[in-house]
Amino acid sequence: MTEKCSVLFCAFFIVCIQNVSSLKIASVTWDKDSNKFSLHKGIVSGYVAKGAFRNEINTTGWSYLNVSTVQRFPNEIQAYAAGMVEGALTSSLINMTWHNTIKGYCEKPYSQYCTKLRNFLQQNINWIKAQKDRTDDYWSMVKAFMVQVEGLEAGYKYHQSGVIPGISGDINPFGLYMLQVGGDLEDLEAALGKKDAKRVRGSGSCSALIKLLPGNKDLYVSHDTWNSYQSMIRVLKKYSLQYKTKAGVTVPGHTMTFSSYPGSLMSGDDYYLISSGLVSLETTIGNSNPALWISVKPTDSVMEGIRTMVSNYLAEDGNSWAESFTQFNSGTYNNQWMIVDYKKFVPGASNMTKVLYVVEQIPGMMAVGDMTNTILKQSYWPSYNIPYYPQIFNMSGGNENVKKFGDWFSYDGSPRAKIFKRDHSKVIDLKSMISLMRYNDYTHDPLSVCNCTPPYSAENAISARCDLNPANGTYPFGALGHRSHGGTDMKLTNSAMFKKLQFVAISGPTYDQLPPFQWSKADFRDSAPHIGQPDVFKFDPIMFDGTTDFKPFQR
Repeated sequence: MTEKCSVLFCAFFIVCIQNVSSLKIASVTWDKDSNKFSLHKGIVSGYVAKGAFRNEINTTGWSYLNVSTVQRFPNEIQAYAAGMVEGALTSSLINMTWHNTIKGYCEKPYSQYCTKLRNFLQQNINWIKAQKDRTDDYWSMVKAFMVQVEGLEAGYKYHQSGVIPGISGDINPFGLYMLQVGGDLEDLEAALGKKDAKRVRGSGSCSALIKLLPGNKDLYVSHDTWNSYQSMIRVLKKYSLQYKTKAGVTVPGHTMTFSSYPGSLMSGDDYYLISSGLVSLETTIGNSNPALWISVKPTDSVMEGIRTMVSNYLAEDGNSWAESFTQFNSGTYNNQWMIVDYKKFVPGASNMTKVLYVVEQIPGMMAVGDMTNTILKQSYWPSYNIPYYPQIFNMSGGNENVKKFGDWFSYDGSPRAKIFKRDHSKVIDLKSMISLMRYNDYTHDPLSVCNCTPPYSAENAISARCDLNPANGTYPFGALGHRSHGGTDMKLTNSAMFKKLQFVAISGPTYDQLPPFQWSKADFRDSAPHIGQPDVFKFDPIMFDGTTDFKPFQR
């Protein structure tokens, strides 16, 4: 195996970037008498957790991680070992992701905002630790997540120190915990008064479509992540974490497959296929009403991604997912969540119930509803970063945005709303669904037109390509302009694939109607760190089945 070493000091150590991918396997054991964990290459007897990892980013656009634990061990022991094996196996990619997306965000000497942020996160961590006497299943899963963060950092640092500190309950808010709250940071910037907050007005953050095929013969669930191009070091993951409830039974969501990032113990996109029969996914709706930030507090609050994973583990249906998620609303990373219950889907039936729940969060408020009748009536549910529920739309400042900037900010009048309404009926099979989710013909589609120079924007599509908007163009607000941002993937499952927790995935910005994205041709290549990424993103779809062996998918 050949290796190319890059002298790159990022978070903790120098990393070697491998030119040739290889399968890495590791396991973690725990000695009950000494309460010590040990990390091993390969799989050894008596392991608590094992993991397999393969980096195929240069050939498929993805790396692949599979982590599993053994149920006979206590939940927190499983969690620490699972985090540890992941941190050890993916340390080089964590290092590169840190450099590309986090490095420089808050470094000493801390700015006024960074001091506020560190204090806020530390207070929140301390408040969660103070709930140690709560023994219900919700808090058991919260504690497991926090312990998994500790294990992740221990496994990551092991290559440098060779030391495994064990479970202490101490988490550095500016350590790898930052990768767990990345989605919350934009809202925390606003809530904590950051003067140079990074939110771009109107910036899209994901497209999603849930589509009933003609005759209700199948149900497709698909999602495009929209993100900065610096984030495109990606991991497809399968977790099989055998946590137990207080009653001693395995949690419903013990196994899940999802798209993710190095060092993130959640999807972050978000897109999860879960052993409970559920798919959970979201698009960000944000908050434009400054008066609501008063509800964002470090106590009586659990960060959004942690609540997501708790709900994924514990929920048996859409309603119980919503009941779990709505507890301890942080008011950060405000999203529209869609919970699809494939157990309730009956091919060909016209009277299904409880197939689709929709949950929307803003600071201090949640809205929940069973939208099954809506999708049965119109055969699709689209999601594109605008609240559906009127009370959420109005309270979060939606009306003010429409008054100031027009229908682009309205639920029915935004470009993606119109494109989905016009084109969803073209979906008759997986190929046509993929084509719609990768669609961007912004120079020809009348629905991509804007009051801009030139008179269109590559933001106005199902999968954005903001890198193609001219840097010298004029745009009424930032989202429509030129930047290192766009649709960075596509994921899709149907009722047959879901039974095996499988989904189709395509890495990188769309190239269906457009030239592939290429870093060496991008004018922001020097200002947007992208260490470890391919130069050209033109990858074929693959079928992810939870293993480290990718399978081509023919469109």
